Amino acid sequence: MGAGPAGASLALLLARRGLPVDLIDACGHGGRPFRGEGLMPSGLAALAAMGLQPLPPAVAQRPLTAWSFFLDGQRLFEAAEPMGSPVPCTLIDQDSLLQELLAQAGRQPGFQFHEGQAATDLLRQDGRIAGVRLADGTALEADLVVACDGRESLLRRRAELTLESAPSPLDVLWFRLEPPGAEDLVHWLAGRFVTVVGAAGSYALFPSARGGVQLGWAMEPGRAAPSPTPASPGEWLALWARDAPQLLARLLRALAAASVQGPVRLPVRVGLCPRWQRPGLLLLGDAAHPMSPLRAQGINMALRDALVAAGQLAPALLEGGPAAIDAAAAAICAERLPEIRRIQQLQQEEARRADLLRRRHLLRSLLARSARWSGPLLERRWRASQRELRNGVAAIAPDL
Repeated sequence: MGAGPAGASLALLLARRGLPVDLIDACGHGGRPFRGEGLMPSGLAALAAMGLQPLPPAVAQRPLTAWSFFLDGQRLFEAAEPMGSPVPCTLIDQDSLLQELLAQAGRQPGFQFHEGQAATDLLRQDGRIAGVRLADGTALEADLVVACDGRESLLRRRAELTLESAPSPLDVLWFRLEPPGAEDLVHWLAGRFVTVVGAAGSYALFPSARGGVQLGWAMEPGRAAPSPTPASPGEWLALWARDAPQLLARLLRALAAASVQGPVRLPVRVGLCPRWQRPGLLLLGDAAHPMSPLRAQGINMALRDALVAAGQLAPALLEGGPAAIDAAAAAICAERLPEIRRIQQLQQEEARRADLLRRRHLLRSLLARSARWSGPLLERRWRASQRELRNGVAAIAPDL
């Protein structure tokens, strides 16, 4: 249930093994302007293990060249990719990746895609979950239901699996800066992910794999942002320019208001289910562990979930009975929980550091004025803090 990164990739992997797979998705794909674009080396390694590296040409992609940090208009440091990883972080158009996964799954004889169908409840039989009921009344029976239906998972709630919520580290207002008009900004970014922190607030911007630029404005959870809130695209551009380095400020002020799409407030919910299964049901991806948007971990952890799940589930579904399937689901949870817990911990630590810079004007000013010597020290510390966020915590095996 759910044709996002976890559901679409798991459906493909299981269908390749010769299993009959029904993939159910309530929404069509395409046309969603704000999807996560960042593939860390951990997510790229998962795709490679699925046989999807190099990325198919149909997937729009843009490797990152560096991470740049500016405080009060002064560059603090810049860390060039790939930062010791086997491959650089890569921006992708998630819609085109999902379409590629679905296209490859569609070539498998046992795969069926139920697009635009919503599941409304779980079917139960003899103490097991035995399928799902769709909104049109259709009952789909299954040996196993895999809920990949997102952070607000209906199937998780129907199965009475508890999500332990954590405090959200931030809320995000998301914008797209579209061509025509954004070409000079894309050229200035030159493949970099740029973070700007100043008296007005903090934001990050990067060249989108779909063209143009994506920009996320960070806010304290639950608060309107900023005060007074800009009433027009032009006022947002002026606000971003206020703390930007000189050339970026000029480029932002020169953008036409018509180039700005947004803001869209992205719901940020962070949490973890300590248990991902009931007999006949397994949670994966955001349904099991909604992630903070920091360092684009949602898509990467979802792909790694799917790869581990395929390796454990395929033999049980092909050769075992209900007990073997449930044991495989339990093994998936046991294998994935340590990495998810560690990645969420690292995201919280990074959020606290960013919040400190947003709140402490004197500290930010001191670091900006002393960037010549403080920048290299902070770069080394930042690089060390990124290793697990980039590469993951656990080794993953290729899909055989």
